[in-house]
Amino acid sequence: MKFCRYGAKGAEKPGLIDADGRIRDLSGKVSDITVDALAGLAGVDPASLPLVEGEPRYGVPVTGISKIVAIGLNYADHAHESGLPIPTEPVMFMKALSSLSGPNDDVVLPKDSTHSDWEVELGVVIGKTCRYVEEADALGHVAGYVLANDVSERFNQKERGSQWSKGKGHDTFCPVGPWLVTPDEVGDPQNLAMSLDVNGERMQTGNTKTMIFNVAEIISYVSRYVTLLPGDLIITGTPPGVGEGKKPEKIFLKPGDEMALTIEKLGQQRQKVVAFDLGAFA
Repeated sequence: MKFCRYGAKGAEKPGLIDADGRIRDLSGKVSDITVDALAGLAGVDPASLPLVEGEPRYGVPVTGISKIVAIGLNYADHAHESGLPIPTEPVMFMKALSSLSGPNDDVVLPKDSTHSDWEVELGVVIGKTCRYVEEADALGHVAGYVLANDVSERFNQKERGSQWSKGKGHDTFCPVGPWLVTPDEVGDPQNLAMSLDVNGERMQTGNTKTMIFNVAEIISYVSRYVTLLPGDLIITGTPPGVGEGKKPEKIFLKPGDEMALTIEKLGQQRQKVVAFDLGAFA
């Protein structure tokens, strides 16, 4: 099943995507889309739900995220284009919750940004508490999968000390959605095609099968160091093709650019890049 949250920022309603790609209103069943609510929606007949008219905004498809754990350099070709060695253990960092935004909301460049970049990534929403989870059991702790864009300001990430979070946690730097797709509908998370275009030009093409550390390995590894709670989000790394790795010259985002992202079975995102404006966060 595909679940979503739709409507104006701060007033999103719960929804379900039917077989024709239309939003059905779940407000009569649940107050919001949380991991706890998903179990009670498994048997819902989409045809029994009111059809949502028009094309409303999509929000982050699940609420109740308490942390975003990100995995860096998880595709060998991306590590190579970044000029960094292939990791022998997953590289972990955190993104701020305030970076979350809807899948088609504007991406706001930080003030004085010069090196903002894109990263299409598979996101994993945790369904059960993970603490020292064995790899063999890890996928049983997944509530669903989402498409995510790990937007990154490379100068802040790499030139202001060693803490990546400085370049990863800016407002609007984690668009998520449009849907949360349950594991039964996704099937094997290690065989999903993924792509990202900027201004209609293909920048990233990849497949989750080329991850260095697969989803089960990542969940198990992270759970040794951070207790993952229901609703928490892990983003699992990006394939090659980021702007920083372009030859002969690097390419970075500027106001007016448009990004379009897809992951097989998880839908599409489209974001316009805009200049910093403090009023955008009022």
